[in-house]
Amino acid sequence: MFEPLISYLDSVRARDPAPRSRWEILLYPGVLALGLHRIAHWLFEAKLYFLARFVNHFSRALTAIDIHPGAAIGKNFFIDHGFTVIGETAEIGDNVTIYQCVTLGGSNPTNGKGGKRHPTLCDNVIIGSGAQIIGPIVVGERARVGANAVVTDDVPAGATMIGLKARSTLVPAEEWIREFIPYGTPCDDPPCDDDGRPRRDCVEKLEAEIATLRDEMALMKAMLTEQSAPIAAELPRKSGTSD
Repeated sequence: MFEPLISYLDSVRARDPAPRSRWEILLYPGVLALGLHRIAHWLFEAKLYFLARFVNHFSRALTAIDIHPGAAIGKNFFIDHGFTVIGETAEIGDNVTIYQCVTLGGSNPTNGKGGKRHPTLCDNVIIGSGAQIIGPIVVGERARVGANAVVTDDVPAGATMIGLKARSTLVPAEEWIREFIPYGTPCDDPPCDDDGRPRRDCVEKLEAEIATLRDEMALMKAMLTEQSAPIAAELPRKSGTSD
């Protein structure tokens, strides 16, 4: 009877090293929101829309996660931290992980008809914090969407995408081989080592750049002094002064 629940809690623990026990995971807002959504979705499919929406509002007040009762969600879905919005026609596959402040939003149909207007996330997808997935698009299996990306086009299966500041713009990570970082964009030279200490080579690079900037500033000051000397010599003397 409890095997599916234990399996789910273990799947969450495999993706999050913070909890010390399964009991602790039961208090996660994402876990509570998913459990309440299962009830709301069952009521929604039974066409008990008011009760489904009531459970949805209670869940949102309790967890700060808004999952529409109509959304279809697969196994082992994990929302880390919360503050997430999932629309009515969203479809989520198995083993999907979403970090905080993500929106699975819908398009705004001009014909007045609802229809499929929210995204579909295939199996084993990871969505980084702050990402906005908009419209009836498909995020392919094992795809990764980086933090703060705004996605309005399909994401190929297995792709790792990082967002630009420009809305609706995505660029693929170089060769799609960079390690995915859910809270930010991958970079070539992380400033700290694995123990959290500043990397010595980064400090040396900064010191070299500062020394270069100082030399350039000294050179610019010397050039300005040379250019201003002839101008000062040519300025007319004040009246009443002697040579």
